[in-house]
Amino acid sequence: MRRAPRNPEPAKRWLAFLHNHREAIAAMDFFTVPTITFRVLYCFFIISHRRREILHFNVTCHPSAAWLIQQLRESFPYQSAPRFLIFDRDAKYGFEVPIAVRSMAICPVRTSFQSPWQNGVAERWIESCRRDLLDHVIALNHLHLKRLLCDYVRYYHEDRTHLGLDKETPTRRSCSVGGGLVTAQPRLGGLHHRYDRAA
Repeated sequence: MRRAPRNPEPAKRWLAFLHNHREAIAAMDFFTVPTITFRVLYCFFIISHRRREILHFNVTCHPSAAWLIQQLRESFPYQSAPRFLIFDRDAKYGFEVPIAVRSMAICPVRTSFQSPWQNGVAERWIESCRRDLLDHVIALNHLHLKRLLCDYVRYYHEDRTHLGLDKETPTRRSCSVGGGLVTAQPRLGGLHHRYDRAA
């Protein structure tokens, strides 16, 4: 039996929403990282759609709704919350997290079931973090993973260019104007480098 053609209108509306409200959108998500002792750690992060900037991240062994609500409070102090917060329908959020998001004057936007493309900015950051860092380094424990992610977020903000930002970094890296030798500065323990011209 022939399948009915897929209606492209919902996807077009979603993409229009993401494009029109990019300045006021943040997204949050989880990903898991196994340690050298085969424990599973959960990495939580919030990313801004405007400049692809990581607003907050943390690592835990046991994510709970109360822990997530505390992370949201730490992420958006002093009325600095975005207008919209995109997140999926993971059971870890429960009923408490959407209520806490609304209490912070943020409009929670849940993605559809099994639709990771609707939270594409967050999913892209997970892919970058895995490819640039976690595929090369095995975390020893909770503190080691947190230190690795802290270094990666600094590298991501200051050195890693993005096609979506016209090959700029989230914090707008200054270009070197010197005419001297090109020097390589190691990042992430030598996994990546930043190249500058000496003045």
